[in-house]
Amino acid sequence: MPTSGGVTRNTLRQQIADALRDEVLAGRLQPGQEFTVKQIAEQYGVSATPVREALVDLAAQGLLDSDQHKGFRVHQFSVDDYRGMVEARALIVDGVFKRLTAHVKAVHGAPLVSVRRRAEEASRAARAGDLDILIGYDLRFWRELSGFVANRYIADFLHRLRVQAWVFTVPHLRADRRACDWLWSGHEELVNAVTLGDPDAVMAVINAYNAHALAWADHLERLAGADGPELPGGRERACP
Repeated sequence: MPTSGGVTRNTLRQQIADALRDEVLAGRLQPGQEFTVKQIAEQYGVSATPVREALVDLAAQGLLDSDQHKGFRVHQFSVDDYRGMVEARALIVDGVFKRLTAHVKAVHGAPLVSVRRRAEEASRAARAGDLDILIGYDLRFWRELSGFVANRYIADFLHRLRVQAWVFTVPHLRADRRACDWLWSGHEELVNAVTLGDPDAVMAVINAYNAHALAWADHLERLAGADGPELPGGRERACP
């Protein structure tokens, strides 16, 4: 059929974009690291076209920077960028979760059961300091929970902010042997508050979550002030 080639290419484009996003989130592609379309195409054994399209998609999501002479590089977010992500998220989350708790009784049980499972796994990984497991469950948890508001534009915006926040945090957390002290594990507490349909309890958890994120930003700035800029690096687990 005439559309099969386009469908295949678009699918490959998405697969490559997802794989590269995972590489960045896992810390295998470091902030500032440069690469070309040719290098990625050879790495995955595919043609240049879907790779170029995938890289352009990731650049549009703010994860990569494009340089017509050098190719692409992983975007390097600053602490100020991270603060902006947290503040932007907080500006819209209040209304999102108030709406969610107002309508949660109309949501069938199965979706909440799924979110609770994500919450349990994310909380467990956070307490264990296992970033590789935590990131995936955390992103899916927030994506599914935000999706209950039935507004994909809001859900997509929040998801994009969370991916960017993880891209910033991963190199710092992997370089810090005590990073488990800074991993938020309140997923189950939030699900419990949502299940009760209690807006005050929901916002108490959300506010604590945002305060936790901003306190970590303060921590990074103190480290930078005392020891100079904290450089990404290290492949050790978040906690010993």
